[in-house]
Amino acid sequence: MTIKKTLLGLLFTLLVSSILFAQVSEIQNGDLIFQTSLTEQSKAIQLATNSKYSHCGILFSENNEFYVLEAIQPVKKTALDKWIARGKDGHYVIKRLINADEVLTAEVLQKMKSEGEKFQGKKYDLTFEWSDEKMYCSELIWKIYQRAAGIEIGKLQHLEEFDLTNNVVRKKLNERYGEKIPMDEIVISPAAIFESDLLITLQSN
Repeated sequence: MTIKKTLLGLLFTLLVSSILFAQVSEIQNGDLIFQTSLTEQSKAIQLATNSKYSHCGILFSENNEFYVLEAIQPVKKTALDKWIARGKDGHYVIKRLINADEVLTAEVLQKMKSEGEKFQGKKYDLTFEWSDEKMYCSELIWKIYQRAAGIEIGKLQHLEEFDLTNNVVRKKLNERYGEKIPMDEIVISPAAIFESDLLITLQSN
């Protein structure tokens, strides 16, 4: 009986491992990954954008291992498994450009990596300014795609277009800006990228 249980346990482990391997093998350079962050500002972002997803990154491979290039503090590469584990309940969604096979050539992907390298080490942008001095997660994705591939994923908005009525959102805005909230600041949100018609869903756990 013990041997049977052990064998069943090994078979289950092999099955799970094969599923995970199959999922990872489907991933390509340039894919986008989304999660619900557990950071302090996550709830405010969710409420302001009416979306459960508050953080995102872009996937690239290095030495046959995928990592997520993300804008946290600072902009950095994070191993895919560690990135997933850091989100709420380990949930994530991976999306891909709908015509990736045609557009994301080896040359374009190399340009995207090069653009990403320019941002590595930059500080996280707590005030979501539309500049290259600092960077936030969805801004990083948008600018890499726009500058390397000429593709604008997600609609740019002004800060005033978000739902700023909730007290959680107002409190966070006051912490960051004080009384002078830049309502005309250009912003690209994780939700805007997530909902883009240019993307298709590849994986969701």
